[in-house]
Amino acid sequence: MVEVAPSAQPPVCRIMDFSKYKYEQEKKERQSKKHQTQIKIKEIRLKPHIDKHDYDVKLKQAHAFLEKGNKVKVNLFFRGREITHQEFGQQLMERFIQDSQNNAVIEMPLMRQGRVLSFVLGPQHK
Repeated sequence: MVEVAPSAQPPVCRIMDFSKYKYEQEKKERQSKKHQTQIKIKEIRLKPHIDKHDYDVKLKQAHAFLEKGNKVKVNLFFRGREITHQEFGQQLMERFIQDSQNNAVIEMPLMRQGRVLSFVLGPQHK
């Protein structure tokens, strides 16, 4: 005897094979998980002295990730003495935000963690 609907008044019970019932429930859960969309966070890495073409390639990558519905985390790494001129990195990140503003929404603002400047962009809902 298996209790099918415990919240019903009175509770509904059925006489059946419990292992078969359990298998059917797991099968339904797997089917429902198949139809869910998972949002992944893609990462783009930059350096303060990036060339124009390389910057454009990274920007196109970010737009492609956003079009697929993924979030994009943009990281800018300072190496060695580059940390003394953080204004270059700050300007680059602000430029990246401006260039991707029509395709994305800023989900996490620009912040500094040690030698890394980062922010997160999310896809724009239409």
